[in-house]
Amino acid sequence: MEIDRTRAMWPQIAAVVIQRIKDGTYPPGSKVPSIVEIAAEFGVVNSTAQRAMEAVRAEELTRSEKGMGTFVLTEKERGGA
Repeated sequence: MEIDRTRAMWPQIAAVVIQRIKDGTYPPGSKVPSIVEIAAEFGVVNSTAQRAMEAVRAEELTRSEKGMGTFVLTEKERGGA
């Protein structure tokens, strides 16, 4: 996905991360890149990356563990069988 720098960045970054979760780039149970790593990848400040990851979390696709990182939810964690 091409990032359009004339529009707000955080929703675009969130969309990329969500797509990576859905297409299996970040499979269930895997750790997603840190805020710092996402900020570096997209050339944005940490607060923009943080806002993007909050949007991903709001979609109930990830969980954060203090001191460990952010992980993609498994089907079981999402309420699946």
